[in-house]
Amino acid sequence: MSDSVHPAEKLEEQARRRQKSKNVQPLKALMPFILQYPWRVFGAFVSLVLAAASTLTLPVAVRYVIDNGFSGTDAAAVDIYFKAMMAVAVVIGIASASRFYFVSWLGERVTSDLRLAVYTHITKLSPSFFEVTKTGEVLSRLTADTTLIKTVVGSSASIALRNIFMFIGAAVMLSITSLSLSSLAVLILPMIIVPMILFGRMVRRLSRASQDRIADTSAMASETIQSIQVVQAFTHEEEDRRKFSEIVENSFATAKMRVMARSLLTALAFTLVFAGVVGILWLGAQKVVMGDMTSGTLGQFIIYAILCSTAIAALSEVWGDIQLAAGATERLVEILEVEPQIKAPQNPVNMPARVNGHVDFKDVTFHYPTRPQIAALDGFSFSVSPGETVALVGPSGAGKSTVFQLLMRFY
Repeated sequence: MSDSVHPAEKLEEQARRRQKSKNVQPLKALMPFILQYPWRVFGAFVSLVLAAASTLTLPVAVRYVIDNGFSGTDAAAVDIYFKAMMAVAVVIGIASASRFYFVSWLGERVTSDLRLAVYTHITKLSPSFFEVTKTGEVLSRLTADTTLIKTVVGSSASIALRNIFMFIGAAVMLSITSLSLSSLAVLILPMIIVPMILFGRMVRRLSRASQDRIADTSAMASETIQSIQVVQAFTHEEEDRRKFSEIVENSFATAKMRVMARSLLTALAFTLVFAGVVGILWLGAQKVVMGDMTSGTLGQFIIYAILCSTAIAALSEVWGDIQLAAGATERLVEILEVEPQIKAPQNPVNMPARVNGHVDFKDVTFHYPTRPQIAALDGFSFSVSPGETVALVGPSGAGKSTVFQLLMRFY
């Protein structure tokens, strides 16, 4: 009386496939929740672009100050340059504050909607799902995983987008400032990006494993607390404590590996990025000495190079968070994709005002999902006519409760 493939078995198969995933495609599942608030998304995007564009204008002002302002011939020009820089700073401050408000609002709202969607779907799943799926794991997905998603939607995603804009804008301005030096930077770039991608994949795999270990601790604690009387009756506290200690230590070991990988990723990113910047600036200084470039132009190039390198470094910082959220989104989507085994008919028919019910079991055999080898009912038959009262009598485990659960369409 059950499907050939149980929803929980599908969940396990999805988990096996998930371990092979190396991208952030699962985050696309969040788009329907985010796009419910288009004006907030638009406000966040405009604020983000405005802040990035304003920041990219500052190096130009610095170049004019160095080339024209320090000669001492035109003090009024110096005032204009610095006033313009102050105005740009005010715009950056306002745009950054607006961006923070919009993305934080979106993070809180999307997380709330996602929690409600998952909770609503969970309450519609068949009881058989919860027999083979630990309650603690479901709770971990509903709480811990949604918190990770809030961090990304409300912070990391906007930081990543801002730094992508900054990187693209700074790269374009580097080309305009000095094509020869920027061409050299393009040659160095693959040496920086490829190691970061490889380490990023490792971080995502470890992040996902860390979340699974956290779910294991929640599942173990939930199972023990729900059966605390049985645990104490059989003096099983020490054994459960030992098992929980092993799970906690496994969780810590996985988290330690994740932290180490994140640390190596950060160190690698900063080292490669700034080593490349120093090498390029060294050549730029030679151009200034030979008269091929002004000091202001070199200053402008330096600032754009710093903006470009810090953008890459910041992306490496938040990339781990984004990958972690991708794993959390996978876990939530897996639950949302589980179909209830018992569904209401698509075209339900209203019952008549007066119902003369007749219950008839004919040679019913039933196995619980957690005990597929043991028949709770085997060739069971009985009939109850309208108005008739029937008492089911038998020892514990004979199937009395099973009959009522089948009558309630729980299976």
